[in-house]
Amino acid sequence: MVDLHHHLLPGLDDGSPNLETSIAMARIAADDGITHVVATPHANHVYSFDPGEIALRLDRLRSALASEAIPLTIAAGCDFHLSYDNIQDALAQPRKYTLNGGDYLLVELPDYGLSPNLDEAFYELGLAGMRPILTHPERNPTLQRDPKRLADWMRIGLLMQITTGSIVGKMGREAERMAHRMLADRWVHFLATDAHNTESRAPRMRAAHDLVAKKYGVEYADRLCTTNPMAAFEGRSLPPQEEPRHLYEDDPDLTRRWWQTFWKRRTSNPYN
Repeated sequence: MVDLHHHLLPGLDDGSPNLETSIAMARIAADDGITHVVATPHANHVYSFDPGEIALRLDRLRSALASEAIPLTIAAGCDFHLSYDNIQDALAQPRKYTLNGGDYLLVELPDYGLSPNLDEAFYELGLAGMRPILTHPERNPTLQRDPKRLADWMRIGLLMQITTGSIVGKMGREAERMAHRMLADRWVHFLATDAHNTESRAPRMRAAHDLVAKKYGVEYADRLCTTNPMAAFEGRSLPPQEEPRHLYEDDPDLTRRWWQTFWKRRTSNPYN
């Protein structure tokens, strides 16, 4: 399995505080069946994002994991907060914040006060060559009350990542309910741990994968945990996905036409 959202690098944000914890987190991930991780430190008003320092700590961690014989492939990315300054910097440097230097960008929303201009921000990031992935929308209190905004964003090409802990009930009842509603409607493209430590936010995917496989099918679980995230890890286009449900309640034929056009376009520029 491939974990695209993981606060594994030591001493950069509210994730791992030191190398020893990072090694312990990596061991938990590998023992759980995770083979690839993108280490995604925050970029926000609290934690600065320094690619040079990230590369240095990534190299040190890789060396430590090799010494410990922990079979985990690690790349760098970012938990990108949608502030004005961040967006302008990403537009000027499109590969600074993306996953493994590719096209995909994890974007995190504030819990409250969502800007009405987010559609425009997503569109601009796409025009600059990035493919935004919205992280853990099921945990966002504003979106829990107004999930229609997710449908609007999916129609312009936004991809969705939910947290494994939400699926198994560790992120609260509302997050669990919304996660399973999104899964049932096939609105999810990636599962990821958003791991921060070895206990309350540990890097485990297997239980969530198996629950999704049981409730929604093995093929869908494998797509969310392996096929899609590996494509993102390697910077490739996603393969064709299942048609999402309930995007256009009043016109099912419109949903089909939109979905076919959307995935045809994603083989070239997803924001044409």
